[in-house]
Amino acid sequence: CIVCTGGMSYPATGSTGDGYRFAEATGHRVVECRPSLVPLCAKEEWCRELMGLSLKNVTVTLKANGKEKYSGFGEMLFTHFGVSGPLVLSASSYYNKEEKKTELFIDLKPALTLEQLDKRLLRDFEENKNKQFKNALAGLFPGKLIPVMVRLSGISPEKKVHELTRQERRAFAELIKGLPLTITGTRGFSEAIVTKGGVSVKDINPSTMESKRIKGLYFAGEVLDLDGLTGGFNLQIAWSTGHLAGSRACAGC
Repeated sequence: CIVCTGGMSYPATGSTGDGYRFAEATGHRVVECRPSLVPLCAKEEWCRELMGLSLKNVTVTLKANGKEKYSGFGEMLFTHFGVSGPLVLSASSYYNKEEKKTELFIDLKPALTLEQLDKRLLRDFEENKNKQFKNALAGLFPGKLIPVMVRLSGISPEKKVHELTRQERRAFAELIKGLPLTITGTRGFSEAIVTKGGVSVKDINPSTMESKRIKGLYFAGEVLDLDGLTGGFNLQIAWSTGHLAGSRACAGC
């Protein structure tokens, strides 16, 4: 018998966690299940203003209590509840609700060091020296993002850019290199691509996928406590464990 019922993500397809109940009923250990590869919820209300805005070629860093948990380069998306997109989905694999302070930092200009960005700001501001701060940022950000960056900078929108102090410019550069979000949780299983947790691999023979507790019982796919980042890794886990379990189970018939 092979248990390959999937996890708890996409419950509309019938993935309601039956496999975990089967496993527990037969004496197997089940690691707590959580949504993974899932959008993250943020405390900041300004995310709602940016709903639908996609950012490419940015770096996001997830930190818990000041310690880096994940960092990646690519694409992300703002939503009405927080953030999503490939980078965020991967970051969610490292999110732990038990860790009290979790933050996500977005580097909007990862190709530039802080010093290079400061020089870029100097050049841009020199070219627009008689413009108000709020009207001198078109070359830096998408239009939808400008009002939010101006507000978060604490600099008066009407201030002429040639009046900005070095400290204000430097602080603005630091904001660009580390736009902060306070993460409050994840979305649910209905929006998760995979399930984190499942049947403990300690109870499974990795060379056959057979249970160490019951002879002739096999487990494969997402029902196991295995999950990877985006990029096809979870599909590969399902195919590889399924093929192995099927080959071994049929060989024993």
